[in-house]
Amino acid sequence: MKHLSRNDRTLVGRWFWTIDKPLLALVLLLIGLGIVAVAAASPVAAHRYSGGSVHVGELFYLKRQILWVLAGVPVMLATSMLPVVWAKRVAIGGTVVFLLLLFAVPFVGAEVNGAVRWVNLPGFQLQPSEFLKPMFIVTTAWLLAARFDDASLPTMPLSFGLLVVIAGLLVKQPDFGQTALFAAVWLTQATLAGMSILVVGGLACLAVGGLGVAYLTSTHVAERIDHFVKGTGDTYQIDRALDCFKAGGLFGAGPGEGQMKFRLPEAQTDYIFSVIGEEFGAIACFMLAVLYLAIVVRVLLQLLDEEEPFVFLAAGGLAIQFGLQAAINMAVNLALLPSKGMTLPFVSHGGSSFLALSLGMGLLLALTRRNPYLKASPYAARVT
Repeated sequence: MKHLSRNDRTLVGRWFWTIDKPLLALVLLLIGLGIVAVAAASPVAAHRYSGGSVHVGELFYLKRQILWVLAGVPVMLATSMLPVVWAKRVAIGGTVVFLLLLFAVPFVGAEVNGAVRWVNLPGFQLQPSEFLKPMFIVTTAWLLAARFDDASLPTMPLSFGLLVVIAGLLVKQPDFGQTALFAAVWLTQATLAGMSILVVGGLACLAVGGLGVAYLTSTHVAERIDHFVKGTGDTYQIDRALDCFKAGGLFGAGPGEGQMKFRLPEAQTDYIFSVIGEEFGAIACFMLAVLYLAIVVRVLLQLLDEEEPFVFLAAGGLAIQFGLQAAINMAVNLALLPSKGMTLPFVSHGGSSFLALSLGMGLLLALTRRNPYLKASPYAARVT
């Protein structure tokens, strides 16, 4: 361990002694469980998408997921080595790049299931909104934190304006689930940054009003809400998801033994939580939810004594986005929310989603690095 002594000043040495090891361990455990879940869902996806001249093996999606893990984990670890100042610069630059790509989606994007959200690349579909999420959160934290140094700066309106632009582009795709997630995280960050409760209430009312307008003007939104509230229309997806949970019971049918999953659309992505419910049972689902909660709580506990506003807002926003996305996906699978088309972080199959989550988690790990052997204030002990 000579090269990993506490006095080692190399990049890897400083990273090893300052990274939040419990948080990293929880994330790696989640990624490992995700591989197991995709292994259970891979035969379903292979069966569903094989037909005519197209045929893929039962483990095709599992093999692809392993490739994404082999690509994403190094991205996460490399990003986690960035000093705070460089994490900020990467996020601001990334916001510009992926915002431009989001503008380009209507012109060069590929339509999938009635939505235009992806840009086709050789062997890969890139979803700009997935990568924009962590970049936007850190950029917003930078803007909002500036008001702690100079309250006269119009950083709150600037960050809200950026949100409005992104929301408009997402609604056009349409992607109302991502729009709601962006808005919820921004509202949380703005509240933590000192936005008036009256303004918060006003924006919440505006959001409800916007949902009403969307219901009246968008067939896509109206159908999703009607399916959820009235139980009318095509409820095939959610009915099959609930069938999986019923078949699994408390302890599950066993690995590879699930049968209801073969009737489940998007089993490897949006509804992989239902596959877990059938094959491993409700207890396994509960423990997975606890794991997500543990990751979020670990970050929030680290931030209790944080003195730097930017780090507090950025890391808090990233943790909330991560936990909220997981909660939304699980709630949709349990018929507690309308279908959103949102993946389960680090568990659902997908290249764009996994790489973007790896980048976001890398930024979060970079922002929460501390030197545990310095007894000074948290800000003084930060690795810069």
